[in-house]
Amino acid sequence: MRGRRGLVVGLLLLLLSIQLRADVIDRILATVGGALILQTDVVAAARLGFVRPPAQGDSLQWTLDRLIERRLMLIEVDRYGPPEPDRSEVDRRMQEMDSRIGSGERLDAIIRETGLSVEQLRLYVRDDLRIDGYIEQRFGATFQPSEDDIVRYYRDHPAEFTRDGKLRPFNDARDDARAAIAAQLRAAAVREWLSGLRRRTEVNVLYFPGR
Repeated sequence: MRGRRGLVVGLLLLLLSIQLRADVIDRILATVGGALILQTDVVAAARLGFVRPPAQGDSLQWTLDRLIERRLMLIEVDRYGPPEPDRSEVDRRMQEMDSRIGSGERLDAIIRETGLSVEQLRLYVRDDLRIDGYIEQRFGATFQPSEDDIVRYYRDHPAEFTRDGKLRPFNDARDDARAAIAAQLRAAAVREWLSGLRRRTEVNVLYFPGR
């Protein structure tokens, strides 16, 4: 009996030590609507190119903020259930990621280091496509700048329309100027939408720089 009790205690201590080691390796950085965002999630997002941290500043904080926003958007997407992306589109995104990282072997190494499985990676890509589809459906055709707005943008941003030292004629640059304005307006609308999602969702940030 004592031997069995000692075995049980030993197993519990072993499990506790494994948990303590896991806590050292990984930690919870935030919760969004009850879902956890771990440090390995942030590392994986950066290393796999899902999020591109800035050259300066706290890259972990910046990446964490993007993952919080992504989780907020997924909560909203799950509420409305947009159409599932085609499997071929998921495959294409996976191939793009493999090319961006550099080689299949390097991708496999990152997967091992971050504890992700290939299926989890595909689900991440699939959810990104679902978010893209929802945003396009909600905001894609909303913003149609006027001709005056397009002309003003063209005049105020000559560097965007200069090639080989020559300013492109307005007629050639009109569509690009229109697209740039629409992208700015949509980005502002998405930021406002995200602010609203964050106000009505419980978000707890547990990461504090320098600690």
